[in-house]
Amino acid sequence: MLLLRGGRVCDPSQNLDEVLDIYIEDDKITDIQKTDALERHRPEPFVSLEDKPREGSLKTIDLNDKVVLPGLIDMHVHFREPGFENRETIATGAKAASSGGLTAVCCMPNTNPAIDNIGTVNFYRQKSANASVEIYPIAAITKAREGKELTEMASLFKEGAVAFSDDGNPVVSAELMRRAFEYSKIIDAVIIDHCEEKSLSSGAAINEGYMSTLLGLKGMPSEAEVIQIYRDIALAKMTGAKIHIAHLSTKDGVELVRRAKKDGVKITCEVTINHLLLTEDSLINYDTNLKVNPPLRTKEDALALMEGLADGTIDALVSDHAPWTYEEKEVEFDSAPFGISGVETLVPLAFGELYKKHKMPFEVIVSALSYNPAKILNLPERTIKKGSRANLSIIDLNESHVIKKEDFVSLGKNTPFDGKIVNCKINMTVVNGKAIQRD
Repeated sequence: MLLLRGGRVCDPSQNLDEVLDIYIEDDKITDIQKTDALERHRPEPFVSLEDKPREGSLKTIDLNDKVVLPGLIDMHVHFREPGFENRETIATGAKAASSGGLTAVCCMPNTNPAIDNIGTVNFYRQKSANASVEIYPIAAITKAREGKELTEMASLFKEGAVAFSDDGNPVVSAELMRRAFEYSKIIDAVIIDHCEEKSLSSGAAINEGYMSTLLGLKGMPSEAEVIQIYRDIALAKMTGAKIHIAHLSTKDGVELVRRAKKDGVKITCEVTINHLLLTEDSLINYDTNLKVNPPLRTKEDALALMEGLADGTIDALVSDHAPWTYEEKEVEFDSAPFGISGVETLVPLAFGELYKKHKMPFEVIVSALSYNPAKILNLPERTIKKGSRANLSIIDLNESHVIKKEDFVSLGKNTPFDGKIVNCKINMTVVNGKAIQRD
């Protein structure tokens, strides 16, 4: 049994923001009661709301000045296993996610082999059974992510896949994408859409514009994203299926999603912390740790993404965690792979930068990292109330720390935030009743 005493409990799904004591037994929250300031630091015994002494051992953790949140979720990560274990494994990725204040992650299928059959879905379930965070596999839309033949979506969904995506590879054929939407509607699953018109983006390294000209690098126009979003919104509307736009990066993309929501399309979308806090101007020194797909865009795009998150157009905040080895990133910019290692920086940056520095509403950030991803993917509800599963993320907004890549648990140290001071520190995670303290 566990008592989390005197933390500021914030749960936007209930409009809850109050100093409370949380009682946990096994994997459930069994009681929540207001903290008595005079009793907070007194030793046990204590009584429950029913004034009956609890039986068995109890561990009490004082959370004075800490913030208790519904278990935070990163719905877009790459753990590389199977096939690329030198970059990340399910075990190291899970530990890194927990260290970063997350209680659940959703893994993309761009592995080798891809997550496109029952065997690979079961592999993920078995490998993640004892992980320090909940791990949910996202299966491929097409076999081997080649865009030629649909996977057995119903069987994969029944086996435990929570969504479908050819992450990194757009489905080029509109007819095949239409069929994917039709099948996903039958099983009430969501298609996570990587929107990139390859004929416009092939060979590109950064955003097309002033910086690509200045640096002499081939650019990817924003239209490469926008054209695919427009097509797939039309297909989702045509079929009545659910669509989720991955890593939205452009101002025009935000407007398309906003308009589609008003038109009644079953659409949600996400933004990475990188596209909110960084722009193409950061690339002046050719730092390959800033090379991502979609590329970092303009300040105007970043501002539109901020506004979209604040007004609810953008539903989820993700890391798009993409770990690489030092050798793979330490090459010429054109030859470097896309991706940033991010599960350990997502939460500190979200609250330390978006909330404290950029004044993003606190409840917006919490919802984008908990309630909304769970709702989009039909995961167990992230909420803090009696009877709910004990999945909690606990942060300290009064203590700053320096991001140091050498301290990363992840095998991927490829971060552009190395050395950055953030005004948020991870204190503890609770996953299905099991607490892991960081201090």
